[in-house]
Amino acid sequence: MYGGAAQVLNLIPGLGRHAVRGTLICTRDSALAIAARARGIDVVPVPMAGDLDVGFVGRLRRLIRELDPSLVHVHSRRGADLFGGPAALLAGKPAVLSRRVDSPGSRLGRPKYWFYRRIVAISGCIHRQLRDSGVPERKLRTVPSGVLPEACAPNWSRQKFLSEFDLADDDFVIAVTAQLIPRKGHRYLIEALPGIRAAFAGTRVLFFGAGTEEQRLRDAVARQGQSDVVCFAGYRTDLLDFLGHVQLVVHPAIREGLGLSLLEAQAAGVPVVGFRSGGQTEAVDDGVTGTLVPPLDTGALADAIAHLIYHPRVRTRMGNAAREWIRDRFSLEQMVAGNLSVYNEVLGQSEESRSDRSR
Repeated sequence: MYGGAAQVLNLIPGLGRHAVRGTLICTRDSALAIAARARGIDVVPVPMAGDLDVGFVGRLRRLIRELDPSLVHVHSRRGADLFGGPAALLAGKPAVLSRRVDSPGSRLGRPKYWFYRRIVAISGCIHRQLRDSGVPERKLRTVPSGVLPEACAPNWSRQKFLSEFDLADDDFVIAVTAQLIPRKGHRYLIEALPGIRAAFAGTRVLFFGAGTEEQRLRDAVARQGQSDVVCFAGYRTDLLDFLGHVQLVVHPAIREGLGLSLLEAQAAGVPVVGFRSGGQTEAVDDGVTGTLVPPLDTGALADAIAHLIYHPRVRTRMGNAAREWIRDRFSLEQMVAGNLSVYNEVLGQSEESRSDRSR
């Protein structure tokens, strides 16, 4: 239930407000399926076992024919992006693919884009990578992720937040909200911690998320003697209930498509410090809503954090600017409208094609 899944959960009801009915096809009893049903979204379960599950093409084709949609929008990389386009083509329906990953991908994976009428990149960074890898510009559209600012305002009291994570009122609290996987760069913040604590001993760090790197990161924290500073708080479905109470969100990712967690933090009025990499340069207004430093430069990362620790007025100014930045450029309605525009473009193209064939 990280960025891509969260966007799908918001997109389908958002389209409903424009009289567009959506059906979600996903694996049975997955976190996404459970959350979608709880929101009243129509869910159709289907086995999906990744890029080697060739049989998924036939299963999805049959479902598409049964559901008879106007268009198929593919989001997942678990085999769906590879097989979703062929399945839609075989079912006689146009398909659109969303790409969220800051990576050019392998050459073997590039032919899959042929099956899609449009590829929706969530950032200009991804758009350029796709174009440079050979995807025709005419197929590419950019629709950034979006958030609902009102949903990012904390509803916990500050005291409840401090009590939940065993924090003191005068602690400076940094949060990292990302999967515990290598490309999210938690290790760089851990490397920067001695410098940060030298600037302010009352620094505390909360890692929100789960993933394959958790034990390695715990070991790295222990080696530095910082186990009393860093809390591995796990994946929290209620993150937005209290995120606005942290002083700073740090996102040291070395690759990032855009960064939904960055949008949520800024919508909550929390400034961001991160690396100047991938879509982060688009998600954060550097110097206005946060600070971006050269990738992998842990010294610069520590300095940027220390500067904001000692300049609360700058933090407040950035936090206020961050709320406006999100409202102006990354609202949920803008994301919905952007995708709907792509659908209308594709369906208009399909109508023109049918009209040509009938002449």
